[in-house]
Amino acid sequence: MLWLKAFHIVFVVTWFAGLFYLPRLFVYHAMADEDPVRETLCVMERRLLVMMHIGGTLSWLFGLGVLATVPAWLGEPWMQVKLGLVVILTAYHVLCARIVKELAAGTVRHEHTWYRWFNEVPTLILIAVVLLVELKPF
Repeated sequence: MLWLKAFHIVFVVTWFAGLFYLPRLFVYHAMADEDPVRETLCVMERRLLVMMHIGGTLSWLFGLGVLATVPAWLGEPWMQVKLGLVVILTAYHVLCARIVKELAAGTVRHEHTWYRWFNEVPTLILIAVVLLVELKPF
């Protein structure tokens, strides 16, 4: 189980690197005035999204592997809340993928300030998940 947990953590870190940086690229994209800058940002966003897909998928797989070794955790309220937050994080990831497609198509739906606030969502989820896993409240 320790190997599964270790790789779960590695890929959570990988996933979060993308979840933290991709919305920051959205901020720059919303502020960009020149086509070459927007084109460069589109390439960066697309490549980072691939890394996020890999990190997120492997994070889920190794996390499910950990749960398979300790299925009793599924009955624990802290784990149920954690899994709920991971589902929300996954939805956030899907929304990021949609935004990447919109920006690549030339559609910027929000001002840079909206993307700055949007960028804070994974930070709040990360703090909550770490506290749940380490403190195991309830």
